[in-house]
Amino acid sequence: MMRAACLCTLLALLSPVLYAAPVTYAITPDKTSIGLSWRAFGHEFSQARLQGVTGTVTLNPDEDRDDRIEVTIPVGTLVASNSLLTWQLKSNLFFDAEHYPNIHFVSSRVASLGGGNYRIFGVLTVKNVSRPVVMLASLDSGKTIDPASGSLALHATTAISRSAFGMDRLVGVVDDRVNIALAIAAQGRQPL
Repeated sequence: MMRAACLCTLLALLSPVLYAAPVTYAITPDKTSIGLSWRAFGHEFSQARLQGVTGTVTLNPDEDRDDRIEVTIPVGTLVASNSLLTWQLKSNLFFDAEHYPNIHFVSSRVASLGGGNYRIFGVLTVKNVSRPVVMLASLDSGKTIDPASGSLALHATTAISRSAFGMDRLVGVVDDRVNIALAIAAQGRQPL
């Protein structure tokens, strides 16, 4: 009888049902956007937006080492406040969309700060130049992850040095610091 009880206890401890599994969400491209802003001419803020973002967000509410975010951003979707600025940003002056059509981000760690807030560590690749970045992110309304809801909405911010990614033209006119704001909507994938 004692052996049976020990065996049942061991099986219960090893049962994957007792442990939360990571939930993978597919980014919804038509509900996700990336905003860029920077200073130009020393005082004016300029802005641009990127759409068509694809990728996945994998989160485990119980174990952040399972968390992973992978994002692909098509440079061709970039739209700025006017057509001249849009052309300049897509040209070889900045993003060079013809030769580098996508921007990539892959997280290395997503650390929960509590209350639906996260610090995301990862690598951003622009024009085949990869640099580490850290983003601060929050779930909508400060909610925690609820796998049962089937959807996820988060906002994240960071800032980069554009010259670190090989975009060092017009230094006297355009500030080196670029602020990035992400609004990501994603739908949970059904397990196979």
